[in-house]
Amino acid sequence: MAPRRGAEPVSDEPEEELVSLTFNEPLSWRAGKPIPTGELLRRLDTLTNELRELDQVVIDKDSFSKVAKELAGQNLLGHKDKGVRAFVGCCLVDMLKICAPDAPFTPTQLKDVFTLFVTSILPALSDPSHAYNAQHKYVLVSLVEVKSIILLCDIQNSDSLILHLFSSFFDMISGSTKASTGESIAKDVEYNMTQMLVTLVDESQSLPANVVDIIVAQFLRAATPGGGKGKQEMDGKQTTLLPKELPEAYNMAKTICNQNPEKMARYVSQYFNEVILEVSTAAPSKPNGHRRTSDGADSDDEDAPAGPTESDLQELAKAHRLLRELWRAAPAVLQNVIPQLEAELSADNVQLRTMATETLGDIISGIGAAGPPPPPLMDPAAYPPMRLEDCPQTPVSDSILTTPISAQSFAQAHPSVYHSFMGRKNDKSSVIRSGWTTAIGRILITSAGGIGLSRDEEMSLVQGLGEKLNDSDEKVRLAAVRAVSRFSFYDIISKLAPNGSVNKSGSVLCSLADRARDRKHAVRSEAMTALGRIWGVAAGEIAAENESVTEALGGIPTKIFDSFYVNDLEVNVLLDHVMFEQLIPLSYPPVKKGKAANGDSQTQTNGDGPFDADKIRTERILIVVKSLDQKAKKAFYAMQSRRTAYSQVLQGFLKRCEEFNGGVIEGDAKDVKNKLDSTIKWLANLLPDPMRTTQELHKYAKLHDRRSYQLLRFAMAPESDFNTVFKAIKEFQKRINAAPNAPAGLLDTLIPIIYRSASLVYNRSHQPVILQYGRTDENGLAATARSVMKEISDKHPEIFKASVKELCKSLEEQAPSKTRSNDAGSVDTLKALASFAKESKEEGKSEIDPTPKFAQTLINFALYGTPAKVAKYAVTILHSINPARKEMHMKDLLDKSLQGWTYGEDHFLTRIAAISQLHLLDPKLMEDMNDEIIDITTQQILLKTRNPKSEDDPQWQSDEEMDEECQAKCWAIKVLVNRLRTTDDPETAKNIAIPVYKLLNRLIVKSGELSKQNDTPAHHRSRLRLLAAQQMLKLCKIKMFDELLSPVEFNQLALIAQDSLANVRLGFVEKLQKYIVKGKYPPRFTTIMFITAFEPVTSFKNSIMTWIRSRVKLCRDTKSTIFEQLFPRLLHLLAHHPDFSTEPEELADIGKYIIYYLSTVASEESLALTYKYAERVKQARDLLSEDGNIYILSDLAQTLIKKWEEKKGWSMQTYPGKVGIPAGLFGALPSHAVAQEIAEKNYLPEDMDKLLDSLVRKAEQKKQKRKSDDHDGRPAKKVKTEAKPRPVKVPAPKKEKVVREKKTPKPKKSSAGIFSTPDASSVDRRKSGRGASARKSYADRDDSEDDKEMWHGVAAWEYTSKDGSKETRIVRPGSDSEVEDEDAMEVDQDAESTAEEEAEEEKADTPEPEPEKEDSSLSPEPEPDEAEEEVEEEVEPTPPASNGKRSLPSRSSSRKQAAAPAASSASVTPARATKAKASKAKAKAKSPVVAKKVAKPTAKSKAKAPIGKGKKATKGKAVREKDIFDMDESES
Repeated sequence: MAPRRGAEPVSDEPEEELVSLTFNEPLSWRAGKPIPTGELLRRLDTLTNELRELDQVVIDKDSFSKVAKELAGQNLLGHKDKGVRAFVGCCLVDMLKICAPDAPFTPTQLKDVFTLFVTSILPALSDPSHAYNAQHKYVLVSLVEVKSIILLCDIQNSDSLILHLFSSFFDMISGSTKASTGESIAKDVEYNMTQMLVTLVDESQSLPANVVDIIVAQFLRAATPGGGKGKQEMDGKQTTLLPKELPEAYNMAKTICNQNPEKMARYVSQYFNEVILEVSTAAPSKPNGHRRTSDGADSDDEDAPAGPTESDLQELAKAHRLLRELWRAAPAVLQNVIPQLEAELSADNVQLRTMATETLGDIISGIGAAGPPPPPLMDPAAYPPMRLEDCPQTPVSDSILTTPISAQSFAQAHPSVYHSFMGRKNDKSSVIRSGWTTAIGRILITSAGGIGLSRDEEMSLVQGLGEKLNDSDEKVRLAAVRAVSRFSFYDIISKLAPNGSVNKSGSVLCSLADRARDRKHAVRSEAMTALGRIWGVAAGEIAAENESVTEALGGIPTKIFDSFYVNDLEVNVLLDHVMFEQLIPLSYPPVKKGKAANGDSQTQTNGDGPFDADKIRTERILIVVKSLDQKAKKAFYAMQSRRTAYSQVLQGFLKRCEEFNGGVIEGDAKDVKNKLDSTIKWLANLLPDPMRTTQELHKYAKLHDRRSYQLLRFAMAPESDFNTVFKAIKEFQKRINAAPNAPAGLLDTLIPIIYRSASLVYNRSHQPVILQYGRTDENGLAATARSVMKEISDKHPEIFKASVKELCKSLEEQAPSKTRSNDAGSVDTLKALASFAKESKEEGKSEIDPTPKFAQTLINFALYGTPAKVAKYAVTILHSINPARKEMHMKDLLDKSLQGWTYGEDHFLTRIAAISQLHLLDPKLMEDMNDEIIDITTQQILLKTRNPKSEDDPQWQSDEEMDEECQAKCWAIKVLVNRLRTTDDPETAKNIAIPVYKLLNRLIVKSGELSKQNDTPAHHRSRLRLLAAQQMLKLCKIKMFDELLSPVEFNQLALIAQDSLANVRLGFVEKLQKYIVKGKYPPRFTTIMFITAFEPVTSFKNSIMTWIRSRVKLCRDTKSTIFEQLFPRLLHLLAHHPDFSTEPEELADIGKYIIYYLSTVASEESLALTYKYAERVKQARDLLSEDGNIYILSDLAQTLIKKWEEKKGWSMQTYPGKVGIPAGLFGALPSHAVAQEIAEKNYLPEDMDKLLDSLVRKAEQKKQKRKSDDHDGRPAKKVKTEAKPRPVKVPAPKKEKVVREKKTPKPKKSSAGIFSTPDASSVDRRKSGRGASARKSYADRDDSEDDKEMWHGVAAWEYTSKDGSKETRIVRPGSDSEVEDEDAMEVDQDAESTAEEEAEEEKADTPEPEPEKEDSSLSPEPEPDEAEEEVEEEVEPTPPASNGKRSLPSRSSSRKQAAAPAASSASVTPARATKAKASKAKAKAKSPVVAKKVAKPTAKSKAKAPIGKGKKATKGKAVREKDIFDMDESES
């Protein structure tokens, strides 16, 4: 401070004298005589300078009174010159500083002074370029430092000034009053402005309500544009427009709140009281704050308080957005408001509870008014693929506004409110549960706003998310799926994966996978897309063999492709999108500019060197296939197999479009339109909305865009490389989007068709890379590559031929010799090449170059290759390529194979395998060597046991474990069967068939035992038993050999489906399914499928049931009653089952087979026909036995059908037509009297009714239990309503009623639910004792009379003749019976074991279907009905587990046998028929046919079947054939 003027020292300690103001110039004037502005400014400047030098301690305040009065006068305060007002302001703040704490002004003057400050001086700070900005800043700083601003609070009625001050400051700092130059306010000014407001809040007794509103409103500046209009979220592009820093006004308000937490807490609480509580009181809350009897919005009580109005809710929503931001900025001010939110959680009004739940969720997550952070970057097409260590561990946002921030842990600061919030997961309203689910997803993603979660908190939230994925309401499930889809790759692995992998039942990831099969399309679409995107992003880590990622997410492709079996058109379209947009994106890897124009090679660099895009993409395809289990892999291959059929139809469609010429047709317009309509109909039937698809495809035809036609042809052409295909599809999409006349949804309709038709997976660009992986085993993909290559060779020879030369060259390099073995990879290469060669030969082509070197290579493989099956493939190729010296090569190969053949020598198995294939391909060559070959196969192999059985023998061995003796016997059986299959002469074939059939039937009946000493090892017996059954099935594909299989032998063959070993059952049933699907059999073989009712392996049984339902649906679609016609055959088979007994409990177990049939086949419309067949059985006699068992089963079936009808609530009408039964199994009754007596007698025991009631009831209960326990998440109470068929899929009741009135059965789309065998544990299985079957008194009668098949209802089926051609066998139709088409059995949709066959049949369909052919050319993807869709979700494969009930491994009368665990290698000891059971059988009531001693045919007279005739007619010729086996006749 400057020295005081006029002071003189008077002593050593001078006294300070008061300093007086020396300025004495006038500052006021009289009216009309103002001081000139320039002079006035000079005087004010002088005064200002003097006042700045004064100290308030040693001044004479009285000397300031005159100046103070003049400064406070209106002349100066209201002066028009800004400079005058600025200098006056400087003088005034100095006066206040010097005279503090007593201002030298009257209250009125003081108010005028602060009015000048607030309205003129301080607002001028908004313009930093102002000429007097320095004076303005001086005023601001002085008011803040001296705290003179607090005098404003002492002024009476100063609220308006305070309000103006806050408003102007926030406006200034936010830039709304910025200077014209655009210069922003300096940071020191911003700081002092903030401190001024902080001081005012701190010193004021109370702030005006409007001021509090202004302060709080600043936090809404963090909201995104339009953020207050709903819960909309900004996409990634919009977020780049958001500020990177918080707004200055926001920071000012934040500072005010944080520096005055207690006061602001009170003010904020008052603010929200006016909004929240007023609205909340409109709907009183329940004291317990939990479940309510009804929501306020849904209440019908007129006296109940009215809910909040729309304007109330808008204000409330605004208040809740402020709460979110206040928690981020100043959580301390909400200490009194958070409990009010807890009260809202208990409000009856749904909207209030929803708002509170969402707000608390965002508060805990640290999410403000701007909303959550943008979704993480999860691009499955990115390359290089994302690595886990490179992933950000926290949400990344381009704006501070959307970056989650929380200053403290909400759970610790407000534990009771947090607990109440967590309780909302059980709210009765799905809207609240939905909001809660979204909230916990955000909490997990943001780690509670960056604060972090304890282990218990995180586990609780993850568990809650998993529960909501299985919620009963689709909105909640959808919200849960969307919540998971917002997780980043790092979050998924670090937060969700510890809860369990995608294969662990009950985990979040597994529940998400289950949603891919959800009944609701919106849920499954979101879930499947999310799953595919997650796996696509994780593919890089999976390829790098990251164990944690592979364990958690490796099963996703399997889960996705499992949905193929749902058999729903919408799901199939969704699966196409997910496959080519997430799992294997078309744009993967993304191509940068500068790439080679032809697309054949990539010049981009990746890391240290160039990369090949084709190799990168092929690797992704192979990784997908490698990740699939066997079932899913079949689905994947089946999807690719559709390409041929779809491409042919699409080619036909384009041709029709060109003929249509946009509507200007040249030639026969009607014919062109009909052909176009038929092609469109074929395509439309394979998409979810046929009507819409038809309309849009017609509109596309009218567009007549020739360039788009060519683009589609480029995409479908097998010769197109992938780059060409990709570019064609991209350009096609652009053209359709740009076409002015194209309908909006046209692209959505065409894209799935393009995906199914284009060469996207099996592409010529990928094939060389697949071969490379198959040879080098790079990244462990060799086995997968070889599997894919085989599939290409089998199903897509037009693509495979591009790599034939390279394959042949690789085989030449790997050719084995006596001393050198071949490479393991050559097995699959040979197999693929053999399949291709066979296909090419059938088409009359030869794509393989028959060079001498390659021919010798094939001979070497046939003689020295390992394993033995390579010989089979080598011989096939050698026979197919037609080399110049083919006969010589084949003869030379045969001679070398037989020359010195000795069991156990080197390559003896390979040589016998070559002989087997030579028998099949060149039977004439083998004629002279038959005796030698028979000696080798029978005397040296089959009839010798070189490794006797021991106690340690396993029940089953895999193909790799199988020893040489077992392999040799298997090849020997194949040699004999192949010889029989290729015999042309019928008489010779029958002679040869006698010993072969005897051999096969002996193996089937004797459980695979050939030795008289019964010393064959157990694993040999199981293999031989299975092979014999499979070879018998193969023989029966040929008409002549099918006739040789008698009904008795057929019944024995059927029991293989109940073998004690799961591997045997699986191999037999899958082979049977394959042949049935291909239309190789008459209907009787389908009957065997219903013997699996007691199958203990749950997943296998479920797959069989699904397969049956799929076949039934296809028959329904073609109006076929094949499965109803099977019912008499099933009853006959059960009547001769070794376990049949008339004991009530035993008979109830037999009834389970009938329930199994009804649960998979019966519908309301078909039940009457099934009942008719059951009645018809009682009107005939059994040609195989006269024990009356068929009558017992007829009554049992009729009773169960009636009870099933009652249980289902169906209305069964009497079937009006006549039906026939198999003539080979049933005969006419001797007289009307006998028929009358049989009809009037009830053959069921008296106490059966209760047992059957219990049987039907348990079947229904177990079906419903499976529905409620399914991972769809539907609780039991929801099953009934959700399981009802949807109106859109089920015919209207009126139509059903009309059908019933006409009394004509109409196939119904919906089928019965799944039946789970009652009272059966994991090993419950109907298994007969072979001894019992041996003691059955069956007449040796063949089923040759089944040529007539049905007496009135008929079917036609195809046989494969020996030359490979198909021969149709027609059965005599009845006059009143509907002729059925067995072709309905030719397409399988479940594809549990026949997915490949389904695609083959699509391939066989005409590409240009005509309308009249639609019935016989079944859709490859028929639309499932509602019940079938539910069935698919119910039959999730699960491992077998005991249910604690009594075990029935085999049904003997004693019921005391122990059950062994059912496993792939486990066995269940077959039951033997006991004497007690035999005595019971004797005690059974005989049928009237026997009682009346009606003449019955003897065994000799019965033996009229072809096999019998053949034996008699050729007895002398067949002696040698029978003797070569040297079998024990007493045992056979």
